[in-house]
Amino acid sequence: MPEQSPFDLAEGDPFGPHTLPYGVFSTADAPERRRLGVRYGSHVLDLSALSGAVLTPHAELLAAPTLNPLLAAGRTAWQEVRATVRGALTDPAHRPAVAPLLHPLDDVTLHLPFEVADYVDFYASEHHATNVGRIFRPDGEALTPNWKHLPIGYHGRSGTVVVTGTPVVRPNGQRKAPADPAPSFGPSARLDIEAEVGFVVGAPSALHEPVGLDAFRDHVFGVCLVNDWSARDIQAWEYVPLGPFLGKSFATSVSAWITPLDALDEARTPPPARDFPLLPYLDDADTEPGGLDLRIEVTVNGETVSRPPFSAMYWTAAQQLAHMTVNGASLRTGDLFASGTVSGPEPDQLGCLLELTQGKGPYLQDGDEVTLTAWAPGPDGARIGLGEVTGRVLPAPAPGADAAGPAGSAGRRTPAPEAT
Repeated sequence: MPEQSPFDLAEGDPFGPHTLPYGVFSTADAPERRRLGVRYGSHVLDLSALSGAVLTPHAELLAAPTLNPLLAAGRTAWQEVRATVRGALTDPAHRPAVAPLLHPLDDVTLHLPFEVADYVDFYASEHHATNVGRIFRPDGEALTPNWKHLPIGYHGRSGTVVVTGTPVVRPNGQRKAPADPAPSFGPSARLDIEAEVGFVVGAPSALHEPVGLDAFRDHVFGVCLVNDWSARDIQAWEYVPLGPFLGKSFATSVSAWITPLDALDEARTPPPARDFPLLPYLDDADTEPGGLDLRIEVTVNGETVSRPPFSAMYWTAAQQLAHMTVNGASLRTGDLFASGTVSGPEPDQLGCLLELTQGKGPYLQDGDEVTLTAWAPGPDGARIGLGEVTGRVLPAPAPGADAAGPAGSAGRRTPAPEAT
C-alpha cells in the first residue's frame, strides 16, 4: 500500500489549510537548532527553509528561532506570510519543492513558541465567578460589586510559562486551615487545573497610549490554550489582601501552537448580554462580535471531565486588552494574557476541579495527566484546531528542614480562594 502524502489530509482534519498554527520545533539530527514551523495535518512545515522553495516575503523573520520577530512585524506581515504558507501547501505546483520540508510530528520536538514578555490572567467567566462566589459566600452576593463593570485581572509570572508536555511539579508552600493555630509547610494537597484561553500580543504599543477595542486585531497575533495550574490551599492562606501569588506562579502550561486570529473569523460570536451599561472604553455594542466559539475539552488520565464553552465568556479578549492598557500601560511583543477559567452554565461545562467538586475535592494526585484540547467552527464546515496542552503532575521536592516550620499534614483540608 503506497504511503499517504502529507498533503492529503484525512477528512475533517482540524489542522488543514484554514488553520495553519505556528510553532517552534527541532529535529533529532539538529537538536540545538530551533526552527519556526506551521502545523499541517500530522506534519510540520519548516518555515526557515520555505524561502528556498517558494518566494517568501519576510524570509528573515521566518529564519528566527522564535516567533517574536514575526510577532513584532505587525498585521500586514502576518497576513502576507499566512497567504504564502497556504499557497505553498495547497498549490500542486509547489508540492515537489515543499514536500521535503514537511516533518512528521512524531519525529520533532516542540518548544515554547515565543519568548513570553509579561503575563496577565483575567477572571472573565461569569459562570465561573458566580460558582466560586457561591462556594465561598453562600449567604452573600456571588459576584463582587465591580465584576460587571470591568474585567478583573492580575499580573502573573512569565518565567514559569511552560510548553505542553513539561511536567508540573507539585509546589510546596504555607497552608493554614481556619482551625489551625499556625501555618504549616509542605506540598499542596489541593492542586487544581484551570482551563483557559490565551492571547499572544504581537505588535507593541507605546507607553501612555491605551489600546482601544478597534485596535485589537492590530496588536494580538493569535490564540492558544492555557492550563493555569493552581494550588488552592497555598493560595487560600496567602491571597488576602493582595491576591494570587505563589499558589499560581509555579507553572502555567501553554500549547506549542499559536493559532492566528485570522483563522478564527468564522468562530466570532456576540458575547452574552450585558446587565449594566459599560463605560465607553469597554462598550463593544458597535464593534465586530468579540466572542469566540471555542469548544474546549478537559481530560484527566484520558477521561473527559468537562467541556467548557468559550462562547459563554462575559468579557471578551478585546475588552481585556482595552482594560489592561487604559491606564497607559504599554504592550510588549510576546505579552500573554489569559481569559481565566472558562466555565459554562451546565454541570459538565466547568473548567476547574474546585467547581466540579464544589470545593470538596478530590484534587489532582501525583501522576495524574491533564490534557486540554479545543476546536472552533471554520469556513465551509471545517474545524479549526487549537493545539493541545498536556501536563503530568510530579511529586513535590522534599522541603528543607529549615523551611518547613511547624509540621503539618499535606492532606489537611483548607478553604480554597477565589479562582481566576
